[in-house]
Amino acid sequence: MKTRILSAAVLLPLFLVVVLVLPAWATAIVFGAVASLAVYELMYRTGMMKNLRLVIYAMVMAFLVSLWSLRKSASLGAIGVMVYLLVLLGEFLWSFSRGGKLRFERLSMCLVCGLLIPYLLTAMVRIRAMYAGIDPAENALGKYLILIPCILTFTADSAAYFVGKAFGKHKLAPVISPKKTIEGAVGGVIATVLLLEVYALILDKAFGFDVIYGYGILYGILGSTISILGDLTFSVIKRQVGIKDYGNLIPGHGGALDRFDSMILVAPATEILLLMLPMAVPMAGVG
Repeated sequence: MKTRILSAAVLLPLFLVVVLVLPAWATAIVFGAVASLAVYELMYRTGMMKNLRLVIYAMVMAFLVSLWSLRKSASLGAIGVMVYLLVLLGEFLWSFSRGGKLRFERLSMCLVCGLLIPYLLTAMVRIRAMYAGIDPAENALGKYLILIPCILTFTADSAAYFVGKAFGKHKLAPVISPKKTIEGAVGGVIATVLLLEVYALILDKAFGFDVIYGYGILYGILGSTISILGDLTFSVIKRQVGIKDYGNLIPGHGGALDRFDSMILVAPATEILLLMLPMAVPMAGVG
């Protein structure tokens, strides 16, 4: 418990520097590295993929997906995906011709880990660059919007943990995650909505953005719910392969995937909400 809190106290300021102070390309590099580590943990540390060469291919692809998310270059991304597919098909055919045992489901895992999961996670990068290159007021908005999926994920997780520990009596998903409770989940949703409304107030009063508070409630309910589902989804994988954590990179938290598993679903959900129902926009006439 103490180790978990100390790790968060050290890592949170570093994370805020990355997303609020450093330029967008630094955010892309950081999340590219996180995506690569998550791929390594999911494929190799779980024992589901022992072919280290294929793991490295997927890790490199995950990092590149983050960079393409920043540049939003459809042509460059398409070329990269095609090269990746050709490399994987080449490995598949070569293995078969040599009497190897590279099965199609393992190839499919490379596609999911090298393309799908990084693309979902690096929605954070696309949010950071969502208004880049328009005007100063709008360009500044992206670095504040990127905190929304962080609030949704980390608040839902932390509040559910503490509320469940204090008041939890009814198991939420006993087979998947025995310690999670319905009371904790409800507490996580309520805490997330409240904190997000506070953040909306800060964006409004401190930074002068036009904010729709009702959308903040919607973001909080949907985001925290999706966060819980994302956590349970990756917990199922851990149960299937018989491990407690995906890694030991972060003391008290596990690996990169343990910390960012919910973000894989929350980040793209937030991206969609920001595009369809923007919670905050630059104030008219600013910039």
